[in-house]
Amino acid sequence: MHGEYKVPDGKLVVVDLDVREGRLRDVRLSGDFFLEPDEALEVLGAALEGVPRDAPVGSLVQVLDEALTLAQDQGRLAGPVAMVGFDTRAVAVAVRRALGLSTAWGDHEFTVLDPGVMPPAMHTALDQVLTEELAAGRRGPTLRFWEWEEPAVIIGSFQSLANEVDQEAAARHGITVVRRVSGGGAMFMEAGNCITFSLVVPPSLVDGMSFEDSYTFLNQWVLGALADVGVQATTTGLNDISSPAGKLAGSAQKRLASGGGAVLHHVTMSYDIDADTMLEVLRIGREKLSDKGTRSANKRVDPVRSQTRMAREDVIEAFLAHFRGRYRTVDGALRPQEVERARELVATKFTDPAWTARVP
Repeated sequence: MHGEYKVPDGKLVVVDLDVREGRLRDVRLSGDFFLEPDEALEVLGAALEGVPRDAPVGSLVQVLDEALTLAQDQGRLAGPVAMVGFDTRAVAVAVRRALGLSTAWGDHEFTVLDPGVMPPAMHTALDQVLTEELAAGRRGPTLRFWEWEEPAVIIGSFQSLANEVDQEAAARHGITVVRRVSGGGAMFMEAGNCITFSLVVPPSLVDGMSFEDSYTFLNQWVLGALADVGVQATTTGLNDISSPAGKLAGSAQKRLASGGGAVLHHVTMSYDIDADTMLEVLRIGREKLSDKGTRSANKRVDPVRSQTRMAREDVIEAFLAHFRGRYRTVDGALRPQEVERARELVATKFTDPAWTARVP
């Protein structure tokens, strides 16, 4: 069995192994990483000999770490261990991929959905529906860009409504407030002024990764798409994407453990935001601005628009072209039962004040 794992911003880790009687045998580790001393390579491979096939990533990491520590204590390694471009968790993920328990992008076909213009509450409902459908095994991985007309603030699942949003200002500007199922911060969403997409993937794609690693991993293609339109960007912090001009986008996730499990990952990117209106509506935005000693914002904050000089529609098309060129995709459509379920959730949850103010 053969497994490969490219560490985000790191090196390639390759594992070849056999399985006999439910246990790992003849584990061979290789890659373009850096490892000192040389003898540590043999220690890592030998440590996995006889480990149960279904050992989770955490258990594999523990076995590897303990083996290195023991080898050092016994003087079998000439000096401290230096692992550059990878770590024991990367080895564990490569093992799980060899066993078929962890997957790579190329193992999946992604359905690209284009349901058209919908109210923001319908988009948040579809996030829940499509994630649940994947967990239940009724749908595969999907990518969906949002299109909407009415302005909205989409707040994170755990944010305080009163602390985050000035509801009088929101009503004055005709902005609806919707709470989504994922955590993270508020999304100020004027039609045509930001770019938002939702990606739903199986948990095997981020198997063994920390939340921080999974954000970086799932956003790698976004960095490539941005490069295609002339924007050099990197992942920053836990869940942000930034360019030299400042923050471009924020990410959020929701993981379902029920059924087969599923991961919802979405990104909102600033295209051409009305910063003054945003700061009237978002209380936290005011606090962040006041902390910088600034009293007002420019009327437009448009990092994607100004850096690319492209129409929003053209940027989205470039993103889709990059994704299609990088991964196996097929165009698809929402099933009637998915639309019906989403509409039900809009009525019973996502426009229900009890849900919107679940954290008052």
